[in-house]
Amino acid sequence: MNTHCASQPLSQAAFELRFGSLFDEGRGYAFPCDAAGRVALDALSERARHNYLYARALMGRDFAVPVVRACGLR
Repeated sequence: MNTHCASQPLSQAAFELRFGSLFDEGRGYAFPCDAAGRVALDALSERARHNYLYARALMGRDFAVPVVRACGLR
């Protein structure tokens, strides 16, 4: 799972939105977000934006409902 935290400028993020895999523990996607779980899509790279939309689309099939976590927590 991507553990890079970033939401405001990527180096100052305090929270991340994590989509955990339903089938492979420890795998999934993490995206920078605010405390409410809102992801700034315009701030993501094209690849990260694609991965975010992919994880959202497969929520309940391949990925669990996302959780908001403070950066640095596992």
